[in-house]
Amino acid sequence: MTVQETPPTGEGAPGRPVTDAPAAVADQRRPLDRVVFGVAAVLVVAFLVWGVASTDSLSAVASSVLNGIMNAGGWAFVLAASGFVVFALWIAFSRFGRIPLGRDDEAPEFRTVSWIAMMFSAGMGIGLMFYGVSEPLSHFTSPPPGTVAAGDPAALDVAMATTLFHWTLHPWAIYSVVGLAIAYSTFRRGRSQLISSAFAPLLGERRTEGPLGKAIDILAIFATLFGSAASLGLGALQIGAGLQLNGIPVAGKLLLVLIIAVLTLAFVCSAVTGVAKGIQWLSNINMVLAAVLAVVVFVGGPTILILNLLPTAIGDYAGNLSEMAARTAATGGDGTAEWLAGWTVFYWAWWISWTPFVGMFIARISRGRSIRQFITGVILIPSAVSLVWFAIFGGTAIDQQRAVDPTGATGLAAQSTEGQLFGLLSTMPLGGVLSVVAMVLIAIFFVSGADAASVVMGTLSQRGSIEPSRWVVIFWGVVMGGIAIVMLLVGGEGDEAGDALTGIQNITIIMAAPFAIVMVLLCVALAKDLRRDPLVRRDLRSREAVVQAVEYGSKKYGEDYYLSVKPKD
Repeated sequence: MTVQETPPTGEGAPGRPVTDAPAAVADQRRPLDRVVFGVAAVLVVAFLVWGVASTDSLSAVASSVLNGIMNAGGWAFVLAASGFVVFALWIAFSRFGRIPLGRDDEAPEFRTVSWIAMMFSAGMGIGLMFYGVSEPLSHFTSPPPGTVAAGDPAALDVAMATTLFHWTLHPWAIYSVVGLAIAYSTFRRGRSQLISSAFAPLLGERRTEGPLGKAIDILAIFATLFGSAASLGLGALQIGAGLQLNGIPVAGKLLLVLIIAVLTLAFVCSAVTGVAKGIQWLSNINMVLAAVLAVVVFVGGPTILILNLLPTAIGDYAGNLSEMAARTAATGGDGTAEWLAGWTVFYWAWWISWTPFVGMFIARISRGRSIRQFITGVILIPSAVSLVWFAIFGGTAIDQQRAVDPTGATGLAAQSTEGQLFGLLSTMPLGGVLSVVAMVLIAIFFVSGADAASVVMGTLSQRGSIEPSRWVVIFWGVVMGGIAIVMLLVGGEGDEAGDALTGIQNITIIMAAPFAIVMVLLCVALAKDLRRDPLVRRDLRSREAVVQAVEYGSKKYGEDYYLSVKPKD
């Protein structure tokens, strides 16, 4: 059997690829969605008023709701996070993987090197600065319930594996699901750049603009607002610790409120003056400064141990992945539920709450990429950054702690969570200068992160406009600063910084719970959309046609025939 092709003369000739996938609609300044913005704004302002007028009441309600979520739904966060990993990998390596995020003939908008650089930027942030030292050190001195005892030689392996579990495959798979849904819906299907638009396969195009679609966008605003505010709260905690270590006399929550107020004002000024290029420039400087910090600690710390940790941590992570992914309140004995609320479930809620923000960012820079390129790039590149970062900072901190007291009663682990990074930097050459650099890094992450998150919330408020009105962006930025302050205040009295961190974690989990349900339904909508993709349908028709032709030729001519392709009359 041979195949002979008759060159076509009409549409579909070489240089004219056939596709019925529409290009994305050019962006225009779109009017404010009064329902989405109005409802979200009223509810957020009411939350702020409640938090300021009756902090104790809000704290009590938050604790009660959190306990209910953890007791009844902690397993759902754990199951959903792993489900998103499986779903993302299935999409990437299935027949859908070669679908482009754009027209069939569309090349990637950005070169691969630039795309990787921007992905690297997305992988860095306040979270890595805050937890780079504290998380591996905490898991080393107080391992997860049901693993090893503090001081055990295997505690280092458990600490690094648990940290990578929280910062590599799972979080970036969560981001990739939402980013892919937005990119496919926008660039392949030509819909608005909204979370609700990606639900068209389930709800229909018209219903995405109705009450259900608006409810989805409101939930996306809430998720972005509280997830970003959580990051700002962590940044304020860490800057406060750095200032106190450098002799600033003001202490406690008053200092944290002042820090957030000053940095929120800096963000508002950047939004008013339109220094988007300046923020981009500062973000690039931030990446350089972060790299400088990492190199100094790498050279000044236990370099050989850090190098050994890179392959060892990967192996420990892979070997313990199934156990870590299955950990719920039913495993590990007493204290597991509290540990999960402070670590794994908090992280999954935090990542879920950031998905509208990060998803829109990675979708925006990925036009023209195939789905397989998108998912593998989104998962692997930031995960590699996290691996190196935690090996350097976590490995150095654990090495210092192991030499002093593996149980954590003294040494670096005895310092406050937010002050441990500065405690580590103080042991390095030019430690005082490095501490200032770290505070500058966190401050710029604060300002640029608030700017970008506010633009995303503005986009959701203005029917998908990529360039929302300045006043809308400023409104969400100011409200975000206010939410961060309230989240810090609801921790209660006692160890103020520790209670503030608890308040941040509690409210983040509560606000992310509804959007986790949205994400599950979004996976269903995306799978349904991909099955209807023109490229997939064309492949199915082609296979059916070839099978029918071969069966017909074999029956009529045996093995002595060929297939011919020619234009339809």
